[in-house]
Amino acid sequence: MGEIKILKEEDFEEVFALSQFAFQVEMGADELAARTEETKRHKIFGWMEGEQLAAKLHIHPLACYIGGKPFEMGGIGAVATWPEYRRQGLVKKLLSQALSDMKQHGQTLSFLHPFSFPFYRKYGWELCFANRHYSIPIEKLSIDWGGQGYVKRVQNDVQLLHSIYSRFAKQYNGMLVRDEKWWQQRVLTGKVQTAIAYDHLQQADGYVIYHVKNNIFTVEELAYNSLNGWKVLMQFIANHDSMAEKVEMAVPEDDQLPLFIEEPRFLQEIKPYFMARIVDLPRFLNEYPFMETENKLLLQVEDAFLPENSGVFQLTDNGFVRKPLNPEQPGVFCSIQQLTSMLLGYKRPLALHNAGLITGERREVELLEAVIPDRQPFLSDFF
Repeated sequence: MGEIKILKEEDFEEVFALSQFAFQVEMGADELAARTEETKRHKIFGWMEGEQLAAKLHIHPLACYIGGKPFEMGGIGAVATWPEYRRQGLVKKLLSQALSDMKQHGQTLSFLHPFSFPFYRKYGWELCFANRHYSIPIEKLSIDWGGQGYVKRVQNDVQLLHSIYSRFAKQYNGMLVRDEKWWQQRVLTGKVQTAIAYDHLQQADGYVIYHVKNNIFTVEELAYNSLNGWKVLMQFIANHDSMAEKVEMAVPEDDQLPLFIEEPRFLQEIKPYFMARIVDLPRFLNEYPFMETENKLLLQVEDAFLPENSGVFQLTDNGFVRKPLNPEQPGVFCSIQQLTSMLLGYKRPLALHNAGLITGERREVELLEAVIPDRQPFLSDFF
């Protein structure tokens, strides 16, 4: 009979062996050393069959911004099972254990990058992040951007980058609250260049992390604190026209770059990215920055995988309180998946109601629409 075990550093050899097999990668000595340091920050649950590691799941103890406010979040990654143990429900058991652990540690949200959206939807996660991907012939950027200031390349000045990033990240739902180790271990890796945009008062106003290879200027990350900062960075990117033929980047889904391009017919794709789920619904509802209202909104939520989240919740002057089930009472009826999607800003209540994915009287849905701030979700990191 198998059991779940918390894996420690002495188990890393088995952990990395499974990761390399499952994700079809080979790590050299330097990469293994770097990965070891990073993995020390994870909580790893393994399903053990005797002394044999059969399956595993990593939790990244993270935080993200929702409405400009930090929320503790458990990032799930590196989920893998040896082939001889697959289709035995081991990942389901690990996910259940992980969610219980997150709740105990105050992580009210969980994000993951799925190998399969249908698989994780069964357990309460939902698509909440999609990025817009551009592949732009660089000559299309050869316009007068009108930015006031200049650009200076720097060598991984984490403190300066972080000051810009934090202001930028708070504008979106889902962006990570980074620390210095995350910058060093996850962002400023490989052979990347970093350039800072300064305004006319010599104040740092944005940055781009990038590399140029095979005539392609690849934007790894773009962050800015004003329209002017963005324009200065776009001019800097355009100035690489002697060494790059096209620019590739991933940006928020509501990005407005095509409005600035005289001929906007270039490759633009919306790509589904990360999934999210609410872990501790009562706590999350009472921490969420709802708009003020005098209306007594009622939510009925179903969470099949975490039944303790299921129930009726009423928004009062003192936040959400759990109420007894009353089928005759009006309200909005939704799954934990659709509620997560709405509260992270990926889909609006009226849009989901029109699609038949949430139910209730339209008046009630309009009340819900009014109390959820309209803020774009975006996640520039990967784990």
